[in-house]
Amino acid sequence: MSTNKKNDQLKSPMIDGTMPHQISSPSFKGSGMEIEPPFVNKHGVVIGDSFYDSPNSPLNNWSKETDPAIMAGDEWVHPTNDIGWNTAENIELVEENKMPDSNKTTFMHPTLDVSKGTD
Repeated sequence: MSTNKKNDQLKSPMIDGTMPHQISSPSFKGSGMEIEPPFVNKHGVVIGDSFYDSPNSPLNNWSKETDPAIMAGDEWVHPTNDIGWNTAENIELVEENKMPDSNKTTFMHPTLDVSKGTD
């Protein structure tokens, strides 16, 4: 439950109380997952409303000087209303009531170990 008044005023991402509004995403009904409302990240950008139109979003202020890394990290991903739910692998996880092991899948890439730092 959110304690941030700004977050509490955001529209819910639900359709019929059960699904995020990503067109091809799976139904979470019966999966044990609760649909989460949109939230505002530390940059003041609304995540999970599917409008992708926050005034201070890097997407609305992109330039040659914008470092794409500014949009990296969990604070840019909504747990239940993200385009990633449209993939066959994630639809299968929900339909089989299996949640991904975040220790193994957070930094998946077919040929590179992207979990390693660049330091």
